[in-house]
Amino acid sequence: MEKKTRVAIVGYGNIGQYALQALQAAPDMEVVGIVRRKGAEDCPPEIASYKVVKTLAELEDVDVALLATPTRSVEQFALEALALGINTVDSFDIHTQIVALRNTLGEAARKYGAVSVISAGWDPGSDSVVRTLMESLAPQGISYTNFGPGRSMGHSVAVRAIEGVRDALSMTIPVGTGIHRRMVYVELEEGVDFKAVEAAVKADPYFVNDETHVKQVPCVADLNDVGHGVNLVRKGVSGTTHNQLFEFNMRINNPALTAQVMVNAARASMKQQPGAYTMIEIPVIDYLPGNREEIIAHLV
Repeated sequence: MEKKTRVAIVGYGNIGQYALQALQAAPDMEVVGIVRRKGAEDCPPEIASYKVVKTLAELEDVDVALLATPTRSVEQFALEALALGINTVDSFDIHTQIVALRNTLGEAARKYGAVSVISAGWDPGSDSVVRTLMESLAPQGISYTNFGPGRSMGHSVAVRAIEGVRDALSMTIPVGTGIHRRMVYVELEEGVDFKAVEAAVKADPYFVNDETHVKQVPCVADLNDVGHGVNLVRKGVSGTTHNQLFEFNMRINNPALTAQVMVNAARASMKQQPGAYTMIEIPVIDYLPGNREEIIAHLV
């Protein structure tokens, strides 16, 4: 029997919980353990049978670490894992900083003989693969990525990090042609100045380029829905033939799909040479389990 890939989950929030489910369903992977800030303290019952620790170094024989952490802490956790010779997969989602992160983690990965797959969510991530394919089919043209309507995890986490915010929900509303409106709902600690929080949200890099509306609500949990979606469109030219139109749509549970993509990328990481990769740099067949020739016979 082929040796299973040994995976650790770093962080056990929304994505971490769905990552556990995706790993449990994967025929070629096993969970080595789970890293939480609290370690085994107040451990949720569904992970009681796993080794739960505070640091990745406490686990043995880890092949890949799934970094189910906030985007802004990805680099720190990835560098720590790579220094241990452990492959990493993250869902870093600040598009303008991806190239810089790839350079930093690539240097560390090569130094320690490991692989880092970055921005392996659904966007950036699997949507990036679709956009790449569409552009190859019509090299001259325009592409639009229209998100939502739905909850953005990265944007919501960014707002929750603002001082005085007890909870937050950021909804992405597609206006069309790749333009989006951000509807941000905040639940504040007592006595916090709403105007100061509103200004901090609008100044954050996650929101600064979009029309953003911030509203105070008594309870964010009453509004929460993890559904999301995307509509990708490209209109362009194949060779010299105009009016080629391609469209891709999906409606999803946001953290569940992010976790599944990360598990797929963990599998692919075991087949790459040391370095850092985005998803578009990896052969798509490497994301699937099973015999290569059987996959080709089934899908080609």
